[in-house]
Amino acid sequence: MPKSLVIQLARFGDLVQTKRLIYSLCRDSETHLCVDASLEELARLVYPPQAGFVLHPMRAHGQATAAEVLAANATVCKTLAAEHFDTIYNCNSSGMNAALATLFPPERVRGLRNLSGQPMRETWMQLAFRWTSERRLAPLNLADYWALFAPEPIAPEQVNPVAEPGGKGLGVVLAGRMARRSLPPEALAPIVQVMAASLPSHKRTAPVFLLGSAAEKPLARELARLLPPRVTAKLHDLTGKTDWAGLLDTLRDLDVVLSPDTGAMHLAAHCGTPVIAFFLSSAWVWETGPYGLGHRVVQAVQPCLPCVETQTCPRAVACLDLFRSQKLLHWLSRSGGMELEIPGGWFLRSSLDALGLRWDGAESHDMQGVARERLRILTAAHFGINLAADMSQAEDAAAMLFQERDWMLPPLPGTTAPSLRLSL
Repeated sequence: MPKSLVIQLARFGDLVQTKRLIYSLCRDSETHLCVDASLEELARLVYPPQAGFVLHPMRAHGQATAAEVLAANATVCKTLAAEHFDTIYNCNSSGMNAALATLFPPERVRGLRNLSGQPMRETWMQLAFRWTSERRLAPLNLADYWALFAPEPIAPEQVNPVAEPGGKGLGVVLAGRMARRSLPPEALAPIVQVMAASLPSHKRTAPVFLLGSAAEKPLARELARLLPPRVTAKLHDLTGKTDWAGLLDTLRDLDVVLSPDTGAMHLAAHCGTPVIAFFLSSAWVWETGPYGLGHRVVQAVQPCLPCVETQTCPRAVACLDLFRSQKLLHWLSRSGGMELEIPGGWFLRSSLDALGLRWDGAESHDMQGVARERLRILTAAHFGINLAADMSQAEDAAAMLFQERDWMLPPLPGTTAPSLRLSL
């Protein structure tokens, strides 16, 4: 049986979003997964060894000198170098990924490889990085981007279960690693109050779970202070109290999870728990929305979005205004079932096609929607995926995705030149 290695050294959410790639590979190969050591327990829960996965934890994050990182990872690097992997999927472009690429023959590496001492992105990674210069046009969810490295990706509907309420109550994820794309307590409190009251009558006494790390404890206290007694009476503050197994168990079978763009959001989708996600600041739903059917996203829309969170916002985080809107509360009170137009935002529903995850609901007012759809058609055609679309629509998108050098320069070892499977 062929042997594959996936190197996924990014954060919590990225590990869960690699699911389509990993489950695609495990059908036909012995699949190994290299992850940051802090995520080893989570990886074993999402990708259990009994399903045929072999884990290789290594130190990739945290404060450490180069010498400390080298010493900590010497054994795992030796193990990886000694294995004979038919294909290595090097998913990211970090310095650690570049260093690990040197362990393997470049013709066996997909993604970021090392060619004559120079880190180089292979063709598909180059194509995808080109649309990041105009992130509003991103045609693919990150999970689908990684999945398309696989020779035969599993169907999108096989990735996560269809999300359905489980009866255990409401989950509230307080914050993510990027603070500006999380809702402050004063904006989140009315949303939690409305959602707690909008559950079916027999579930209105169900608990409300506050989820996050120990760093979110002050947010939990402030949120509780802003909620009415009828909600605080059923509040369970689990910030800093759950390990990975406990978080997974809590998310499973909830009625709905409210969350910004976080790893917990992706883990809820992995469980088949319905998500209502709030996307603002640097978070853009077409890139990292919750995967699968049955999810909703409220996407803030401003001329400056999606932004770079590490830069100071010149507009006093105007994208937060949407989440203080009475129209948003009205939409939530109807369980997201009634579509409303609202200044500064879109209410979106997840759907799937042959290429992957889509988001519906912005068609009438999404100025970039046509260009995004054309890039999507072009990307599908590149991989031989039929979206039953008019291929001639993609002609003006080709210049953004492809460049002359893709055909003028010889392909890297182990790859072929880009090939459009359509006539433009």
